[in-house]
Amino acid sequence: MRCAVYVRVSTDKEEQKDSLKYQQELFYNYIAEKGWDIYKFYIDVESGTTAKREELQKLIEDAQNKEFDIILAKELSRLARNGELSYKIKNLCENQGIHIITLDNAINTLTGNTHMFGLYAWMYEQESQNTSNRVKETLKTRAKNGLFKGSNPPYGYEVRDGKLYIRNDETPKIVKRIFKEYLEGNGRQSIARRLYNEGIPTPAQIAGKANAGDKWHDSTIRCILTNPHYVGDLVQGRTTTVSVTSKRRKNVPKEEQFIIKNAHEPIISRETFDAVQNQLEQRRKYITAPKLHLFTNILYCADCGTGMWYRSNRRGYICGNYARHGKKACTAHTIKEDFLKETILDDIQTLIQQVDKEKYIKKMERKSKSTKSDSQKKINKINKQMDVLKNRKRKFINLLADGMITHEEYQESIEVTNKDLTELMEQKNELLSLMESEDVIETIEKLKKELLQFLNFDELTEDILHRLINRIEVKEDGTPIIHYRFTTPKIE
Repeated sequence: MRCAVYVRVSTDKEEQKDSLKYQQELFYNYIAEKGWDIYKFYIDVESGTTAKREELQKLIEDAQNKEFDIILAKELSRLARNGELSYKIKNLCENQGIHIITLDNAINTLTGNTHMFGLYAWMYEQESQNTSNRVKETLKTRAKNGLFKGSNPPYGYEVRDGKLYIRNDETPKIVKRIFKEYLEGNGRQSIARRLYNEGIPTPAQIAGKANAGDKWHDSTIRCILTNPHYVGDLVQGRTTTVSVTSKRRKNVPKEEQFIIKNAHEPIISRETFDAVQNQLEQRRKYITAPKLHLFTNILYCADCGTGMWYRSNRRGYICGNYARHGKKACTAHTIKEDFLKETILDDIQTLIQQVDKEKYIKKMERKSKSTKSDSQKKINKINKQMDVLKNRKRKFINLLADGMITHEEYQESIEVTNKDLTELMEQKNELLSLMESEDVIETIEKLKKELLQFLNFDELTEDILHRLINRIEVKEDGTPIIHYRFTTPKIE
């Protein structure tokens, strides 16, 4: 555990300097006792009422970059006394996986002790919620006055002086095309695939979003087909955040939305829009759920990594990326289901014929007993080596506290020691895993049962498939690469 230590004193008076030294000693002793490491001390000589504490801001920045694992403070008031900082630190704890511990035992996220933090967070949350409510009321006023208040205008529109205007580019034509093709009987996915293959920029690309992708999706087409802005109505407040601390949004009932008819120029007629809504409802009623087939969630394209989709007309599978987006995204990678079944059954039957079961089991039993004994001896030796290294780490902290070594020398020594500890821990975990898997009686009985099942089955069921195979990848020419869950024994 790498510890970021935050220390704050209010002034630079002499008595405060003594307090600073005392706090540092507390942290040295605490960290040494835990066997953890010091990443850095962040020290502010400033009042806790201000948010512009330089070292605290550096701590938050380093935490966002995951430079350490734990934030240590003498008490909560040393860290946060205003709402914004409180939530930044709270989010570090919850979202970044960084723990917070105060030496007064009020907060320790390692043990789940966060009741005081929750109290402060609740107080700041109420204040933030009140502010949020005031902002929402302002936005409602804008909506009632016919002003668009969204962060991004609908695809095909732009915002000028708070009003929606049709863009002077190809996007309005694309909107009309989407509505037209859907009414002609095309599915949302097929419309999306054509737009992608023609290189039509997506709504996210038009909006200039940093993470914008070039693929059109079923959900994007649906969003356009159901957006009432296209008939000229300004509809605000369709969704809202669940709470001030969550980005997740929920739908708002239609009667609570703000709807102003004919607020801007339409792209789609009301008749066309209503016809599309009717089609959406009808198709939703009669759509069939996708069928799961034998190799679903185990068969993947070897080139793009997408799951393979079953196609009944091919009696086999094709690349899902190709099926969804066409040849611009990937190629078919076609493979027949019967061919896959026969290949796997042949592999298993060949293995069975080559393995002398009784001879193989006895050999495994002897090897298991020997391995378990050797592993325990190695683990005992590793434990002793790890104890030596842990004691060495405590000595380094004491040398740092006494000023015998610099922080840079401490970090260099700790880095080398931790590297050795990590290597030893990895070796120990491998040995423990090996010992667990080498339970002689359980392993032998399981192997006997597995081999008998391999001998007797002549049909590849879903249960057998998932027990035997981890993943299958299909190359462009249809050749399967099968990753079995077991290791094939070496045949002499």
